[in-house]
Amino acid sequence: MVQEAINMDSLRNMLAEERPLTLLDVRPAEEWAEWRIPGSVHVDAYDALKAGDRDALAGVELPADKPVVTICGAGITSLTAATQLREKGYQAHSLAGGMKAWSLAWNSANVPLPDSQVQVVQLRRTGKGCLSYLIGSGDEALVIDASLPPDVYVALAKQHGWRITQVIDTHIHADHLSRSRLLEGMTGAALYLPQNGRTARFTPVQDGDVLTVGGARLRVLATPGHTGESAAYLLEEQALFTGDTLFLEGVGRPDLEADPEEAARRAHTLYRSLQRLQQLPGDVLVLPGHTSEPVPFDGAPLVATLQEVQTRVSRLQLAETEFVNWLLAHLPPTPPNHRRIVALNEAGEWPEGDVTDLEAGANRCAVG
Repeated sequence: MVQEAINMDSLRNMLAEERPLTLLDVRPAEEWAEWRIPGSVHVDAYDALKAGDRDALAGVELPADKPVVTICGAGITSLTAATQLREKGYQAHSLAGGMKAWSLAWNSANVPLPDSQVQVVQLRRTGKGCLSYLIGSGDEALVIDASLPPDVYVALAKQHGWRITQVIDTHIHADHLSRSRLLEGMTGAALYLPQNGRTARFTPVQDGDVLTVGGARLRVLATPGHTGESAAYLLEEQALFTGDTLFLEGVGRPDLEADPEEAARRAHTLYRSLQRLQQLPGDVLVLPGHTSEPVPFDGAPLVATLQEVQTRVSRLQLAETEFVNWLLAHLPPTPPNHRRIVALNEAGEWPEGDVTDLEAGANRCAVG
């Protein structure tokens, strides 16, 4: 009997092992354009498949010597697509749970730091665009912006001979549930957040504080704007973890949980924070908290020097008023469920049941 569906972990392993396969996404074009699995082929057949059209994929020609995995939003319509392809002779399977299940898919890449004994692993939640980091020195490690199940970080740390002693967030997230408190509970690590009046049960950090992991130093730089408490962390004066303040192709949005007047104030504050970051040496590596594109399973870290980012994000060079006007005129749609997510992250609570519906959709944190 042919297996009709494969789960997210199976597909993730197939991509990580570079097995030959074809990914066929049958969602509407606008959904595929916003977020997709890296390397997927798109056919806008959703409406026809849902209507029961047995010829919905009649014109689709795919490599006959590769398995096909069909993809939709929740894994229902893709089952119909897989059935039609099997009738045409393809070895086809549906992704169980669709893109909602894929939201938790991840891969990783090592970030080399010149002349340093510190190791940095970038964990990419490719199904959501979240970037988190495992930093190890000696036998200790810390995690920045945990967005994956805590056992992922614990297992990776164990592979390197590290124990996680600290967990850090750059700010209170609005697009995904922070896993930092879960990781704190699993490991007994200290939990650090920038000083704020919104959350409880954490150790606050503020501008100029220095955290240590093994023999490495991490300096706190206050960068308010995206949120009031946002902070960046500078590792060994070489690598800058910018959270949602500065991305490789854009900047953070200032409007979440804010009325228009507050968003404008935050935009001015963000401008000043970005100006501060630009005073750092140009060869400092920028490691952001999100990416706006699905991350392939290629082991190549998403990183750029500060100088490269300044070239890519040319509006960093605008005068303050021009920058603010541009930023407020180009805000993307807000992330789905952001008010509920913020409330849970503020309270440090984990909701009951499956969180994939709550976190579904692209992150929409950047303006670029």
